[in-house]
Amino acid sequence: MQLRSYHWEDKDALFALYAGAFESDAEARLVAAFHEQPVEPLVSLIAEDGGDIVGHIALTPVRVEGLKGELAMGLAPMAVVEGRRGEGIGLALIEAGLVASRELGAVAVVVLGHPTYYPKAGFRPAQHFGLRSEYDVPPEVFMAVELVPGALREAAGLVRYHALFADL
Repeated sequence: MQLRSYHWEDKDALFALYAGAFESDAEARLVAAFHEQPVEPLVSLIAEDGGDIVGHIALTPVRVEGLKGELAMGLAPMAVVEGRRGEGIGLALIEAGLVASRELGAVAVVVLGHPTYYPKAGFRPAQHFGLRSEYDVPPEVFMAVELVPGALREAAGLVRYHALFADL
């Protein structure tokens, strides 16, 4: 398996990946919108095996109250082909996404996700940092990780995702 950046030619396979991984095509439409409209910065990584796309991750900028002028990213969405789940593809995508976000200058990443999965990649409940999601979700599913130690020390308050998420 190799990880690589998204290419425009991936759009149909990526749409199919997300449409198959979720109950609706909302996530598939969201990922398509990230690539059709200017989202800066955008981390969009593909996991490929034998020429087949087996996973994808996207990270987009988020606004964090109290984070003065520093970049934070939101991990969403991520998908792995159903028959390949449990092989470490998701964690490899997350780790690569965190590295790419750090290289872009991000100091932290937030995620709405499974509370026992994302801690494997270093995420902790965002409430530990004084952060809360703009969405009405249980606190244990909204998590954050600092890419720069202490980056969220002064941040507290609401986290808002990119405007494209409003269409979900």
